[in-house]
Amino acid sequence: MKKIILPCMLAFNFMLVYAQQDKLAQKYAATITAEDLKKHLTIIASDEMEGRETGTEGQRKAAIYIENQFRQIGLQTAATLQGYQQLFPLFTDSMTESLVQLGDNNLIYGTDYYIQANKNSNKKFTANEIVFVGYGISTKNYNDYANKDVKGKVVVFFSGEPKQNDVYLVTGTKNYSDNTYPGLPTKLATAQANGVAGVIVINQTIKTLSSSMVASNATTNMYFVSVENTDGPSSLIMPTEAAKKYLNSWPMDSLITNAKAYKSFTNTVAATVRNITNSFTYSYTKARSIVQASNVIGIIEGSDKKDEYVFLTGHYDHLGKKGNKIYYGADDDGSGTCAVIEMAQAFAQAKAAGHGPRRTVVCMTVSGEEKGLWGSEYYSDHPIYALAKTTADLNTDMVGRKDPNRKTGDNNNYVYVIGHDKLSSDLPIINEGVNNLYTKLEFDYKYDDPNDDERIYYRSDHYNFARKGVPILFFFDGIHEDYHKTTDTVDKINFDLYTKRVQMIFYTAWVIANRNDMLVRDKPLPEGTR
Repeated sequence: MKKIILPCMLAFNFMLVYAQQDKLAQKYAATITAEDLKKHLTIIASDEMEGRETGTEGQRKAAIYIENQFRQIGLQTAATLQGYQQLFPLFTDSMTESLVQLGDNNLIYGTDYYIQANKNSNKKFTANEIVFVGYGISTKNYNDYANKDVKGKVVVFFSGEPKQNDVYLVTGTKNYSDNTYPGLPTKLATAQANGVAGVIVINQTIKTLSSSMVASNATTNMYFVSVENTDGPSSLIMPTEAAKKYLNSWPMDSLITNAKAYKSFTNTVAATVRNITNSFTYSYTKARSIVQASNVIGIIEGSDKKDEYVFLTGHYDHLGKKGNKIYYGADDDGSGTCAVIEMAQAFAQAKAAGHGPRRTVVCMTVSGEEKGLWGSEYYSDHPIYALAKTTADLNTDMVGRKDPNRKTGDNNNYVYVIGHDKLSSDLPIINEGVNNLYTKLEFDYKYDDPNDDERIYYRSDHYNFARKGVPILFFFDGIHEDYHKTTDTVDKINFDLYTKRVQMIFYTAWVIANRNDMLVRDKPLPEGTR
């Protein structure tokens, strides 16, 4: 009953509060048309853009197109940028030399160990003691470092995290792979916090190293780091056969058996492991090349609240070109990119006519999303506008298609909404209110649960705003049969539904940009990791 009554109440309240703005909002929402969306999308998802893979010429071509649209529309640039692009670096590293010596033994690179080039900087050091620290985890409820002096020493730990009754003890979930406790960077940060000089990671699932594994880590594919840590401990990966050979004063067979079963190391097996007192010498050098990717940013400056910000975001990158096959990414996320362009134009036209927003509207298309939310992570760690003054991010990622697996409601008139009941209690009031006043889409909250198996809440660029406390709404059409395939093309887009969704997002942004107060921040960020 409550769900039936609430939209009516919201619509009534919105009619009272926004009666004066109703015609203006409708006037500028009407400038968002299927024809314009199709015009932009046909270019963004064309052969010329080559699938827009981050760090490639196709991505740079797409950035230039978006920049030109922002310029033609009349958007201003951020004062700290030259042009409309916020550049961020991507690295490719290649090992040039590696030397590891344990006592009198020279370890053989590619047989006894390998080093991940993207997680290690040029460094030399010598230590005189090696300490076993289980899985290398230190949390409130589980601590492999308890009562261990590791400062200036080398630590050894296994991949993964302990389980109990098939549930991971630390993260409390079954969703991660056996080799993931939130990842090696987390463990390296823990080692650094404990003053460790170097790290040996034993991968208990690998007896010996394959040539492909060694080669892929000696020279990395293009990667991103938001803040590079050159002071962190050096690390190497060792297979079990090498661990047995060089760490033979420890009961390695028992330790490996324990690790393969992902049992806790707070047991008698670990208790028998004593520190190895022996010299450990490490030397590693690599060569690096850098290319620049970019986020494209344009603004419509606000009036009396211009120092507060509403973000409209979507990622313009996709999977690129593999051989002769182009991954067009029309829906993912050409649809969101063109939505941002069209909403930018609507706000710019309103401002030109003297009806501009009270808050500054920031239109940002990002790259690197398909690689791991790189562009939005870079922005959130290097913000141009204060995140404390950013009232909301409305993120649009795939809004041009229909979900063939959606079996309830009207599949010709819906959108998935993520984030509505998180971070701010104002979000559903505004979003559901404008929808009931103007567009009357079915809002489907199927993916709003952060613990949903698809983990959609963590999988697009809004999350990098949310993790900084900025209220977000994420609009999404679902996983269709052409997701991440070469067949995600413009001809598959449902332009009527696409247009209606974008207009709804514009209405939401209009209200957030013009209301008296910033959105309240009265709800916590859901626990979890990407």
